[in-house]
Amino acid sequence: METTQLGNTNITISAIGLGGMPMSLSSRPPESEAIKVIHRALELGITFIDTADSYCKDESDKHHNEKLIAKALKEYQGDTSKIIVATKGGLMRPNGTWTRNGNPDHLRQTIRESFEAFGGEKPIEVWQYHAPDSDYKIEESLKPAKEAIDAGMIRFIGVSNFSVEQIKRARDFVNIVSVQNQYNPWYRQPETDGVLKYCEQEKLTFIPWSPLGGSRRVGKLEEIDAIAQLAKEKGVSVYQIVLAWLRAKSPAIVPIPGASKVSSIEDSIKSVELQLSPTEVQQIDAATS
Repeated sequence: METTQLGNTNITISAIGLGGMPMSLSSRPPESEAIKVIHRALELGITFIDTADSYCKDESDKHHNEKLIAKALKEYQGDTSKIIVATKGGLMRPNGTWTRNGNPDHLRQTIRESFEAFGGEKPIEVWQYHAPDSDYKIEESLKPAKEAIDAGMIRFIGVSNFSVEQIKRARDFVNIVSVQNQYNPWYRQPETDGVLKYCEQEKLTFIPWSPLGGSRRVGKLEEIDAIAQLAKEKGVSVYQIVLAWLRAKSPAIVPIPGASKVSSIEDSIKSVELQLSPTEVQQIDAATS
């Protein structure tokens, strides 16, 4: 597996990660199947897994995905010492909806709960503030994470759904190693809002969420002619084409395709071996602009 550096740290991670969300929403697979997906990802060389406290059905199910990942890692027969799990906090799931909560007291509590969900024995490798809440200053919301570093519950901090200005504010307060914003063929804002360029300049890892468009759009990739044609020419899936396209867009990018089936993560991992030419990248750009 090709590897890359995690932000401005000395930690090495796989060039593609595993997104845990589909394994914990209302449509999630049986736990045994989800654990097989995680184990297969590890067998194939993935060392970076992305999750969140809010990857669950609703508030009564909070931290489901974190606990699932912790169980899978505990049961795995191979070496897990180099596995980096990045989680998030700051979104709530009332009745299955998504709402922001940057209240420092809430974040302080959910960080501790995430720490305990992973076993409570070693720091969370990366904790990401899931989305800025306009009711609280960024510094207020990040204070619990800063405290958690000092308390040995968190190792590194990242942010998600942040603008360049917000990232700069966060970095003035704490060290930031990663930025997780939406980026896919239907949503290319990071190319124009300065976030992707800023991450490259500052050596921050950019993690595109919903890299394949999410559950609503992933089935429509075949409808984008440039992507479908390239997939046919190369004898690969449209998913591999999109993941290779994202990686070709910037050395800062580490895609985290979600998976709830073993076959899905097996297919996604093959994209690391797929190289698109500048012309092919431009063809996809033109078809999705």
